[in-house]
Amino acid sequence: MGVALRDILGEYREEVELENLRGTIAVDAFNALYQFLTIIRQPDGTPLMDGEGRVTSHLSGIFFRNINFLEKGIRPAYIFDGAPPDLKTETVAKRREVRDAAGERWKEAIERGDTAEAYKQARASARIDDATIASSKRLLDLMGIPWMVAPSEGEAQAAFMARQGDVGAAASQDYDALLFGAPHLVRNLTVSGKRKVRGRAVTVRPERIDLSAVLAGLGISREELVEVGILTGTDFNPGIRGIGAKTALKIVKGGKFQETIMDKAPEFDPEPVRAFFLNPPVTADYRLDWKKPDRNGIIAMLCNEYAFSEGRVDAGLQKIGTKAGQKTLGDWF
Repeated sequence: MGVALRDILGEYREEVELENLRGTIAVDAFNALYQFLTIIRQPDGTPLMDGEGRVTSHLSGIFFRNINFLEKGIRPAYIFDGAPPDLKTETVAKRREVRDAAGERWKEAIERGDTAEAYKQARASARIDDATIASSKRLLDLMGIPWMVAPSEGEAQAAFMARQGDVGAAASQDYDALLFGAPHLVRNLTVSGKRKVRGRAVTVRPERIDLSAVLAGLGISREELVEVGILTGTDFNPGIRGIGAKTALKIVKGGKFQETIMDKAPEFDPEPVRAFFLNPPVTADYRLDWKKPDRNGIIAMLCNEYAFSEGRVDAGLQKIGTKAGQKTLGDWF
């Protein structure tokens, strides 16, 4: 879900081409995996699977999307969520219920032959399990792409790494990274390109949002942006019913944040949520090393184990320099 700030961030969302994002980017891994699992599906919503019925949509996304990144000079580093904070317990439970219900509606739509509804419900039922995470990490290792497990929220760790200057931006679909203090947020990185949305073909381009421009343009501090988020609702609190981003911004700029909380939700203490956004659990104990892909290992995993087309996989690897005379990874890194 993230935080619903779209209505006040419109003029600060700058569309960019992948080529203009060259450099290092910390990617919210779970966010990316959900995108792959949601989008890479058959027309009836069935995910890509191998002959044993194992889902491979995420592996297809990881391999081919990262080949595209590397070819464009983008060096991704994937940040996986660690233990969720207690503040997120209710959100996690609700999301599980939504996915379970969507899964049942998907089966019902398949049975009655309603392909469009099946596809819609299947997307909403996407879930990440231990096997998904393990196979994702394994493929990233084989591709020579660094990853780490955050102490808690992946977006918080990505934002910290961006503030440290170790990566150029944090990548996520959600705006939470801005509340966590990411100087630069890139959206649509893992879903850019041509795809179908509600039955029609659209081109989705990456968006870059600069926190300093947002704060200056809105005339608020990061702490006040967090307050706007708290009023509208975050992954850690439900927000105040009837208050959207524009209204929340007026309340905060008018100095009435605490007054509004006391009036509309007197039982709610916003301080733990505020503290989590401003000082989340993060670590400086990480290394970002990009290595040459293990071609044989990738072929063995994707083609021999998961039945990917060796021709397509090999063609992808050639794009980042496996042929004599072409650029090698040393040229990229």
